[in-house]
Amino acid sequence: MPPAMQPTAGTGRPPRFEALDFFRGLAILAMVAYHLAWDLYYLGFTATDVMVEPRWIAFQRGILSSFLLLVGAALVLGHGRGVRWTAFWRRFAVLLAAALLVSAGTYAVFPDYFVFFGVLHAIALFSLCALPLLRAPVWLVLALAAVFLLAPTLLVFPAFSDRWLAWIGFWDESPPTTDIVPFFPWFGLVLLGLAAMRMLLASRWRALVEGWRAGRWSRWLVVAGRWSLVIYLLHQPLLFGGLQLLAQVQQPATLAGNIASFTRSCETGCAENNRPLAYCQRYCSCALEQVERDNLWSLLNTENQTPAGLQALESVRQLCSAMAE
Repeated sequence: MPPAMQPTAGTGRPPRFEALDFFRGLAILAMVAYHLAWDLYYLGFTATDVMVEPRWIAFQRGILSSFLLLVGAALVLGHGRGVRWTAFWRRFAVLLAAALLVSAGTYAVFPDYFVFFGVLHAIALFSLCALPLLRAPVWLVLALAAVFLLAPTLLVFPAFSDRWLAWIGFWDESPPTTDIVPFFPWFGLVLLGLAAMRMLLASRWRALVEGWRAGRWSRWLVVAGRWSLVIYLLHQPLLFGGLQLLAQVQQPATLAGNIASFTRSCETGCAENNRPLAYCQRYCSCALEQVERDNLWSLLNTENQTPAGLQALESVRQLCSAMAE
């Protein structure tokens, strides 16, 4: 590896751009809003499925892109003059512990869709992989970013849908999980942020950006940006837990309507197949329990099913047919 590409031990206090904390605060606020919308749909308070609605998908990807760009920019500010290994490994350990906590927490709540390589797992790995490029030629960093961003559009392999390989990317169908940030293409965003910050530091705009300070009414976003990891770890348990308690007190109207419509449709269809009433009631009760447990409402309302969706519905049919006999 050329000497210019080798990270060295860093000394001195790195510069801190308040603007990065401000934009990180905006990003974490947007993520809280997205997760609130997801929780409201999952628990039946609204009928908008943010996982399939195009505008919400674009919103979610914009949030993720912002975080990863900021990761690359922050690496340059923190370690561009030489890697501060003690500080880096301390933050890496915190990120890794937080990522494992997210995996454990989501496994406890959604065992079939737990987060095995989400945004925190990705940030930890991407930060480590970006270190050798901190002082590489900017053109090389940009070229590698283009490779990571474009490769998944050209290379698709069904085998990469397996959880053991899905973290790499290249899958033709997303694996079962509530959050995944694969190496391809998302590491490319970190490299873009890295290159952009290096070009900014070498430009005449550096003094302007470095000297920027948040106003009186936006200062809280800077604070939120500096505590973004804590907010990320705490906001979803608080939101989801609070809404679950509310749902126990008053059943969401959307969920109640879905339950009534599903039960009516299921029992009617069952009776049309000349099944006894008692059988139909047992079958539909079982099916409703499975749909609610795995939140399969969106599959029931989708005309063009994916193979995974069809398999999930078929599993419910087979299980409940056996249970109803």
